[in-house]
Amino acid sequence: MAAGLALPGVAHAGKVLDGVKQKGVVTCGVHTGRAGFALTSADGKWTGLDADYCRALAAAVLGDAEKVKFVPTSAQTRITALQSGEIDVLSRNTTWTYTRDTSLGLAWVGINFYDGQAFIVKKRPGLKSVKQLNGATICVDSGTTTEKNLAEYFRAHNLKYKAVVFDQHEATLHAFTSGRCQVFSGDSSALAVLKATQLKNPDDYEILPELISKEPLGPAVRRGDDEWFAIARWTLYAMVEAEELGISSKNIDKLKADGDNPAIARFVGAGDDMGKFLGLDKEWTYRIVKQVGNYGESFDRNLGAQSLVKLPRGYMKLWTDGGLMMSPPLR
Repeated sequence: MAAGLALPGVAHAGKVLDGVKQKGVVTCGVHTGRAGFALTSADGKWTGLDADYCRALAAAVLGDAEKVKFVPTSAQTRITALQSGEIDVLSRNTTWTYTRDTSLGLAWVGINFYDGQAFIVKKRPGLKSVKQLNGATICVDSGTTTEKNLAEYFRAHNLKYKAVVFDQHEATLHAFTSGRCQVFSGDSSALAVLKATQLKNPDDYEILPELISKEPLGPAVRRGDDEWFAIARWTLYAMVEAEELGISSKNIDKLKADGDNPAIARFVGAGDDMGKFLGLDKEWTYRIVKQVGNYGESFDRNLGAQSLVKLPRGYMKLWTDGGLMMSPPLR
C-alpha cells in the first residue's frame, strides 16, 4: 500500500477474531431476502448459500454453526456496514470487482457463485434477444453493478432505454410485475429465483439467453486483518475441498473412524493438525462439514435439485466435472 493512502474500514491485525470470540457470534451481513442465498423461513431461520457460509465460519471459529448474528443489508448499506465494523463478514451476492477490491478497504476471500447479468421479460412472439430491447423501460436495483453494465452494454450496441431505478429490491419487483417497466435486469441467478418463487404466473415470463457481464460473487472482509482474512478464505475452501474429497455431512463420521486416506484424515482432524496455522483447533474443518455440509450439499439444498429454484450447477460444478469450483490443497 502506498505511503499516505488511507483506505476506509481497514482493520487491525487479529482484532476481528478477538472480537468474534468475545461476542460469541459471527456477525454476518446478508441479503434482506433472496431465496437460495439468504432468506428467513417461517420459523425465522436464515437459509441459503450465503447464510450457509456464515454458519460454516461460526462452526470453524466458535464450534457452533448457529452462533451467527445475521444482519440484513441492502445494496446501498452492505459495503459501509463492513467498512464500519458493524459486520465481521459480508456474504451477500456481492460482485468482486477491481474498484471494490482496491479502493474500498475490502478483501474478497473467494468466489462461491459465478453469475452474469441477464434480463427477464414477459413472453411475446419473436422476442429472443437483448438486442431487441431498443427503447425499452428497464427496472434495476440501485447500488449494484447492474446499472453501469446496462448503460455500457446499450451504449456499445447503439440501443436506447429508460432506466427505472429503486433502492429496494421489493420496489423494483413491484414496478416490473405491475407493468411500470417492460424488463427487469439483474444477476441471472436472482432472476431465476424471481421466476421460480415470486412471480404469480412464471410461465408468462422468460429470461433472455444472453449474459452481458460476468459477476463473480463471494464473501468479503475488511482489509488489514490477515488472520481473519485467512480464516474466512479457508472456510470457503474447506467446503469445496470436502466435496472434492467426497466428504459430506452424511459420511464424515464414518470416514473419520476409518482413517485410511491421509488427505481425508487430515481434513477430519484425525491426521496432521491443520488448525494451528489459523489459531483454530484440529477439528475446525470437521465441524464445518458435520454442521453445515460441503459446497455441493449447500448448493443442492438451496439452489439446486432439492430447492424450489432448481438451478443447474453450471460453472459451480467442481473442476473435475467441468466447472470452476476448486480449492487449493488443504495440506
